[in-house]
Amino acid sequence: MQIICLGDSITDCNHLFEDFPLGNGYVQMLSEMFQKHTINISDTMQFKNYGIDGFTVARVLENIRLQRIPLHRSPIITLLIAVNDIGLMMNTDRTEFQKKQMMQDFVAHYKELLKLLTRDARQVILMEPFIFPHPEEYQTWIPYVRTMSTHIRQLSEKFNLPFLPLHDYFNNEAIQKGFDQITTDGIHLTQYGHELLATLLYEVIIKEFH
Repeated sequence: MQIICLGDSITDCNHLFEDFPLGNGYVQMLSEMFQKHTINISDTMQFKNYGIDGFTVARVLENIRLQRIPLHRSPIITLLIAVNDIGLMMNTDRTEFQKKQMMQDFVAHYKELLKLLTRDARQVILMEPFIFPHPEEYQTWIPYVRTMSTHIRQLSEKFNLPFLPLHDYFNNEAIQKGFDQITTDGIHLTQYGHELLATLLYEVIIKEFH
């Protein structure tokens, strides 16, 4: 059984440049959890990290269309994407009309991606994008995160796929423990943040085997 993790830098975690081929984030931690806690399953598990720093949903879709990622073994796929799409909206002097159009494009690309993934995958697990108001400049990003989250949740229902909520969960953890304990810069996760994500994702994936 293959577990393929798709996404941007949060998934990537330098997996192309580190000694760990799965990176130094939640994908590596997830693999270790299966090795430690589910020996009878982990013997047949193979994890693949296909997260790429800077990727948007359109770039992930392009990779799937060009078959750069093999899906012929009916893998379980996890998908965490959207923050770079929001970054393009917020950091490129777009008008409100242009932002609205970009949001529509995001939803269209995400839907098309799910059509392709669900043809071959055993399961596709959708993860909610998240952002932290720390530094405060990201406060203005939160409404866009929530809008994208709503669209992704609706698509999860349309395709009958698991949806893992993360934004409120991570922000509540950050309020309790301190933002610097969870995020390095308001977007990316600390090692502890990655541990939390790996634990949540492990619990969702393990349900596929029961």
